[in-house]
Amino acid sequence: MEHPINILERYWNFTSFRPGQEAIINAIITGEDTFILLPTGGGKSLCFQIPALAKPGICIVISPLIALMKDQVQTLNDKGIKAMSITSGISYAQLDTLLDNCIYGNYKFLYLSPERLQQELVQDRIRQMNVNLIAVDEAHCISQWGSDFRPAYKNIDILRQLQPSVNVAALTASAKPEVIEDIIKELDFIKPKIFKQSFLRPNLAYMVFHENDKYYRLLTILKKYKASSIIYVRNRKLTLEISTFLNSKDITSTHYHGGLTNNEKDNNMASWINNQKQVMVATNAFGMGIDKPDVKTVIHLNLPESLESYFQEAGRVGRNGEKAFAVILKNNSDADSVKKQFLSILPTVDLIKQVYRKLCNYFQISYGEGEYLTFNFDFNTFCKTYKFNSILCYNALLLLDRNSVITLTKQFKNKVTVQFIISSNALFNYLETHKNYSIIVKCVLRMYGGIFDHDIKVDLIKIAEKASTNENKVINVLQELEHDGIITLNLAKTDAQVTFIEPREDDKTVNRIAKIVKQQNDLKQMQVNAVLDYVENDMVCKSMQLLAYFGEKDIKPCGICSVCIHTKKKDIKSNTNLIKKDVIKSLENGDKSSRTILALIKCTEKELQSVLKLLLEHGIITLTHKNTYKLSHL
Repeated sequence: MEHPINILERYWNFTSFRPGQEAIINAIITGEDTFILLPTGGGKSLCFQIPALAKPGICIVISPLIALMKDQVQTLNDKGIKAMSITSGISYAQLDTLLDNCIYGNYKFLYLSPERLQQELVQDRIRQMNVNLIAVDEAHCISQWGSDFRPAYKNIDILRQLQPSVNVAALTASAKPEVIEDIIKELDFIKPKIFKQSFLRPNLAYMVFHENDKYYRLLTILKKYKASSIIYVRNRKLTLEISTFLNSKDITSTHYHGGLTNNEKDNNMASWINNQKQVMVATNAFGMGIDKPDVKTVIHLNLPESLESYFQEAGRVGRNGEKAFAVILKNNSDADSVKKQFLSILPTVDLIKQVYRKLCNYFQISYGEGEYLTFNFDFNTFCKTYKFNSILCYNALLLLDRNSVITLTKQFKNKVTVQFIISSNALFNYLETHKNYSIIVKCVLRMYGGIFDHDIKVDLIKIAEKASTNENKVINVLQELEHDGIITLNLAKTDAQVTFIEPREDDKTVNRIAKIVKQQNDLKQMQVNAVLDYVENDMVCKSMQLLAYFGEKDIKPCGICSVCIHTKKKDIKSNTNLIKKDVIKSLENGDKSSRTILALIKCTEKELQSVLKLLLEHGIITLTHKNTYKLSHL
């Protein structure tokens, strides 16, 4: 078996492990069930990837995050390591082929969502694989007390039955003590090796500032520290607004959110990673898998939803070991805003029952039927039909999805693709006799290069804006062009697909998950309260507050957070006042030299010199011709 350090050097070009990594890797290689709690940036992935590469066979990685799965698979493939992920949207035939490749194709990593483990085909093929390790990423999702509980994670224990001799590594970046106990119990660990790295980041200064003008303080920070920064904001609109504002103030900036195209995301990311832009303004969709060592500041303009998510986002600064800053800017309206954003949108059990019944009626599913039926789903029309609040309804559907009652495949934009299938000359001849189509056609041609060569995804709203018309008019023209054989048109009128996992049983279906829903709502309430307590508590060191939240004990003030700095200033001011009183008292019996005063009072020479200077400036004492000090009124 190849030595782990050789694998590290060959694939990652490092010659040594980070603290704690080697012990974890050795435990996994020797077949121990292993629990790994490493804060963001601690190098969790290497802890299971290197043991998997060291041993013959394939590693099965369970992860709930499709974006992170794709990112890790791409990174491994770029290094010449065979890895694949099986996500949604794959046909049965494709799935069959991919799983065969895992058995016979020398693949080293198979990334799966926990939901995939319910499929018999997947289970059957896993039995046939030479599995060398099972890695459970984001393991806190298995716990009902975790910040992102997913009931499908309860299915992971089936891997123990399919591959009973294979050890399991559970990994997470944030877990409170009760969550750790839950993970170990749910994964059926026996005498596991537990590795917990302290959440302490001695180079990271946690700052909370109350600001009426957040933008002014934002500019002050970014101009003082002209290094790579991330600014987290509440919504997509704000990412562009603040990025534009910063650029107008000569601070180079770009933005990132889930609604950008892959091209836009890649370009914006590259300009920030390569330090062409100082600032990335983003929603919490940004950050997974990002390991940029020179980030100097992370600034939250809005309060985070939990201390778990805040710790992960703040943890993206200072990975090079240099002093860095995690800043929250708050004002009087933030408490109400965070409650409105994260608590007022939590659906009750009764609302979930109502949404589920209406969903079944919408697709005309009879009681006791509907299992594994899939429908195209126009979410906006559904909400209008039943007069649902769109945010509450969407969150109810997400809960049904997360609890495996339905599967909701989200496509946030209508998918419309167009290709011109005649030559450009023939097209312009056609427009001579169809002049009323001309403006829309020319707008499409100018906006989308390559549309004569292949299908291009087009944005109907943008075309309508450019042509000074409405979306329906654009659709009508495109349909006429398709009818006349000018274009091929794929006009998807739905924005999602719904698959029913269980037969319809109305309230009984939701009653099975009611306890979990209530518990998760209570947990969210506790998390928001913990955030509010954190930003309002100006008495206890910010680092100590965070470490205590995650169950650490015997912790000391960091000395560099906003509370510690303020305390130091108060202490200095208080100490200065005491020294001033002592100096004045010592001079009441006549003038004295600084050396004599120092012998009489308790302070350092530097502190005394500073106080004497202050007293001279305020005319309380004067300097005699003998270079001694005396009280001015004597």
